[in-house]
Amino acid sequence: MAAMNARTTIIALSALAQESRLAVFRLLVQVGPHGLAATRIGEQLGIAPSSMSFHLKELTRAELITVRREGRSLIYAANFEVMNALIAFLTENCCGGNPCTPSGACDTTEAAQT
Repeated sequence: MAAMNARTTIIALSALAQESRLAVFRLLVQVGPHGLAATRIGEQLGIAPSSMSFHLKELTRAELITVRREGRSLIYAANFEVMNALIAFLTENCCGGNPCTPSGACDTTEAAQT
């Protein structure tokens, strides 16, 4: 998935619109592409294994995380391509089409003059 559309954006945002899933995703972003086993995620966030599998399934369905098998463990990692596509979709019209300043504040003076 290289580009997002309204439908895939809504699915991704819906998956993140829950406290535990948001915490899981943020943790996986922090640990980087090598990821973590589900048990380690649950331990670090204090989420029960029965709940963890549900949350991981929802994030996987939204393609926000990937899963791979290493021996007997399932390793989950943030899908940075989808994360970046989501951010790009949400900000594609930022600042009226003008580049945003490095501080993140939009300078819309040029857009207002046109």
